[in-house]
Amino acid sequence: MHRVFSGIQPSGELHIGNFLGAVTNWVALQDQFECIYCIVDLHAITQPYETATLAPRTLEMAVGLLAAGLDPSRCTLFVQSHVPQHTELMWFLNTVTPLGELERMTQFKDKSAREESVPAGLLNYPVLQAADILLYKADRVPVGEDQLQHLELAREIVRRWNARFGVETFVEPQPLLSPTRRILGLDGQAKMSKSLGNTIGLLESAEEIWAKLRPAVTDPARQRRTDPGNPEVCNLFTLHRAFSTAEQIADVDAKCRAAGWGCLDCKRLLADNMIAALAPVRERAAELRGHPERVREVLGDGAARCRALAEATMVEVRQVVGLAAR
Repeated sequence: MHRVFSGIQPSGELHIGNFLGAVTNWVALQDQFECIYCIVDLHAITQPYETATLAPRTLEMAVGLLAAGLDPSRCTLFVQSHVPQHTELMWFLNTVTPLGELERMTQFKDKSAREESVPAGLLNYPVLQAADILLYKADRVPVGEDQLQHLELAREIVRRWNARFGVETFVEPQPLLSPTRRILGLDGQAKMSKSLGNTIGLLESAEEIWAKLRPAVTDPARQRRTDPGNPEVCNLFTLHRAFSTAEQIADVDAKCRAAGWGCLDCKRLLADNMIAALAPVRERAAELRGHPERVREVLGDGAARCRALAEATMVEVRQVVGLAAR
């Protein structure tokens, strides 16, 4: 069976963009592949953060993932820093990764442009991503289009490693493209991101969801209720595709184009559907929050399994590079 690996940063509560862009796909993949999912807290420390919040955010992310449908009996869920072999393999992979390739990464260029002093961790971020995948010899990686460049670097690292040491230590991981298109934030401009404040939390209350949806940006051509619009350029129509029925989606499309209703009517329908669809997720999350020991047990069991898999890989890696036996 193919092995899948994917990770998510512990930003705290999952938001709708995470849920639609990644997590619903992760849930579906549980029944098709051997799946390993990771809360990548080591990646999270490459940017400024509050140290006191990292551990609680990590636990809250685990709550959200489990509530959203990850099943410990059908997948492995763990925290990256609980398996030290991730950073050990990263160092080995650094020895075959060209500096020029790292400097060409689009995300590095975007983020470093906003920094007065660029930390090396930001540059080496994709090498750690490669280590995350290769440590478990995963051959399938669910990604969005914005992560394809990083996955291609991981494939290049595999080719360079195998050529350098003359053995097929690793296989080139193949992408599993997310079936969901890129989810824009409520500002209609940037990808949904908690740091930009343009998200709806997966576990937010009905009142909070409506309060965020009500002022959300829609088709700029609809300045007045009587102005016809184009749902294809309205980000909220993407959310209707995820939360509304086929009949409702067709109705939304027709009414928008004919100015048959206002954007507020469209938003109200979306909010009602979203609130109803996410109610079971909120209920499961509330139960898990009431029993944090269950969440920690899941993460502990996942880390124990992954440490065994990771160490088997590292024994092979250390031997391949010629280190003295321990």
